[in-house]
Amino acid sequence: MRATIAGCGGYLPETRLSNDELAALHGLETSDAWIRERTGIGFRHMAAPDQTASDLGAAAARDALARAGVAAEEVDAILVATSTPDSAFPATAVRIQAKIGATKGFAFDMAAACTGFVYALGVADSLIRAGQARCVLVIGTEVYSRILDWTDRGTCVLFGDGAGAVLLRAEENGGTREDRGILSCHLHADGRFGDILHVEGGAGSNGGAGLLRMSGKEVFRHAVTKLASVVDEALAANDMSHADVRWLVPHQANLRIIEAMGRKLHLPAERVVVTVDRHANTSAASIPLALAEACGDGRIGPGDLVVMEAIGGGLTWGAALARF
Repeated sequence: MRATIAGCGGYLPETRLSNDELAALHGLETSDAWIRERTGIGFRHMAAPDQTASDLGAAAARDALARAGVAAEEVDAILVATSTPDSAFPATAVRIQAKIGATKGFAFDMAAACTGFVYALGVADSLIRAGQARCVLVIGTEVYSRILDWTDRGTCVLFGDGAGAVLLRAEENGGTREDRGILSCHLHADGRFGDILHVEGGAGSNGGAGLLRMSGKEVFRHAVTKLASVVDEALAANDMSHADVRWLVPHQANLRIIEAMGRKLHLPAERVVVTVDRHANTSAASIPLALAEACGDGRIGPGDLVVMEAIGGGLTWGAALARF
């Protein structure tokens, strides 16, 4: 039994801000050229004041269900990756379950920052392989605009809001590497580096939830080595090489990191899905949003081997290999 990707969906809030508009709105001493040169980011979307992570996630879930031709009543598990939940509890996944009209199964959240979608994909794949679920929604949804320090130009320009979703369905196959579906997921964490990318406080702390803090140079240094290593790990586990990869769908954090990973896999730029220029870093939502775009416009097609990889606060990092 293998988990196959039946549909991908995405949602971006209506408000779209350019670098110059963001700088003017928050009185930042920065420029479009400064931001683009360092990150590749030109635009980002921001949630409306009354929008929550579950609102964005529900919209992405409906899109994925529609593309898969599956009714919400068929979904028997919902896994949501988010660092910006609606509340400490109930889980954002349960809120989404109610909003889309899913009436059976179970739902829960996962917190692995920007790696959250890859983590959730790995858990969903395991649930399907074990026979505990047959139709699973995996959603990444974030409203990072709520946790940014708008006086810190080094971090606040990097992030945006959005949600992406994939619908996984159980499918019997011959057990070969040419079969459709998730081939393998590879997950890692090292808590010794937790403070280089974190949000101050939280629901269980004395001071309550705070703002995002990041040591950009340290994160970049870890990203380059750890992402290359975990992608090689995924390929080796499936007896594959860089030449087998058709598409790279990376976490959309920084264009320089994305380009470095493309070179590592010997992929031309046109086979690396890039949305960071238009979406900024949407954390756990970035990979499913990129998948939804590339599947929606026909770039990713049947038989294509796709590598997904991400690194985030924790530190957490991981990669997933899938054939569409």
